[in-house]
Amino acid sequence: MIGNWLDIGPVTQIEPGSARTLPVEGSDEIAVFHTMRGEFYALVNVCPHKQGPLSQGIVHGDAVACPLHNWNISLKTGNVLGEDDGCVPTIPLKVDAGRIYLLREAVLGQTSPAGAD
Repeated sequence: MIGNWLDIGPVTQIEPGSARTLPVEGSDEIAVFHTMRGEFYALVNVCPHKQGPLSQGIVHGDAVACPLHNWNISLKTGNVLGEDDGCVPTIPLKVDAGRIYLLREAVLGQTSPAGAD
């Protein structure tokens, strides 16, 4: 840990266009995404629609498609894109010297989104 940031590992652990998950004791799992453009984002790993695992979705541009019902979620904002409605909590992330860091307070204080049926 560096200050308020948790070191979760090297950037090389996540292939471009994919995601990895980080279990959080007492809270929701976090998905860390690596886009084809080399950007990294972190979201709570739960779609607001039917609680699908976003980490198993297809990453396209700066969005991920939920594997259950193809809802598209912005990796930047956590907002559902298109005509659907909802939001997924984002986790502040930074990359420094080839390592991925998540903001400690956001990881430990995050809660799951309300599901929309």
